[in-house]
This record gives sequence, structure tokens and C-alpha cells, in this order.
Amino acid sequence: MSTNQIGLEKAELTPVIKALNALLSSYHLFYINVRGYHWNVKGEHFFTLHPKFEELYTELQLQIDEIAERILTLGGTPLHAYSDFAERSSIKENKGVFDGRGCVEGVVKGLQTLIEEQRAVAELAEEASDQGTSDIVTGYVQAQEKEIWMYNAFLG
Repeated sequence: MSTNQIGLEKAELTPVIKALNALLSSYHLFYINVRGYHWNVKGEHFFTLHPKFEELYTELQLQIDEIAERILTLGGTPLHAYSDFAERSSIKENKGVFDGRGCVEGVVKGLQTLIEEQRAVAELAEEASDQGTSDIVTGYVQAQEKEIWMYNAFLG
């Protein structure tokens, strides 16, 4: 059988699944960074940023799950080991950031990286006639572009 359970060509989905696993990895590293910002942010904007970072990492958890489930839907296997995430992620650990401005700059950089990656995933998905994956990541991009605008407004 050359098609998967949802009628898409398996061979055409191989690059999509690989890109989704890389995206899943980036999401995990970004999630870890945002948890760190939430726990460790200090300074005059603590009461604003602490709950904002919690809101963001909670949303990232949902997106991580949705990406992994999409990989399964396409017939792939989602990565699930930190070592795999660290190897494939385009986002790196951001350790030792405690001031609000530095944390927000890390969030903006992480979101920009995710957006870039998701645009590439959407392109691959469209080439494979995988509208479902394209729709998922395009929705993420739309919301994250607005988040970047708001975080940049905070940065001035």
C-alpha cells in the first residue's frame, strides 16, 4: 500500500514527518527555555511576565502534543528523547537568563525560529498534498506573529 491511513502518499510524507520531528524538537527546547524564564524571571516586571510565561508554556504543551499526534496520523513515530530533541532542534538552551528583558528577548527569538521552521514545514506539506499539517502550522504562525508583536511592544 503506497498511501497511509488518511490517503496520502507515504513516500511524499517522509520529508514532512522528518520536518515535523525537527519542529517537535524545537518546540521542546523552546518549552524548556520558557519554563526557565517563568521560574527565574526577576525584576520590576516579575508580576507581568511570570504569568505571561506560564500562559505561553501551557500553549506550547498543547502544540507539542498536537505535533506529535500529527506525526502519528501521518504514519510516523514522534521523537521522545531529550537527546534526539537536542540534536535536531533549531533552538538551543538559553541558560542563566533572569532579567525580564533578556527573557522576553529569548521568547521573541524562539518564536521567530519556530515561525521560520513552520513556514518550511507548511511548504513541504503542501508539496505532499498534506493540507492538515499545513493548516496546523499555519495557524501556529498566525498566533505567534501576534505574540512577537506584543512582546516587541514590551521591549519598546
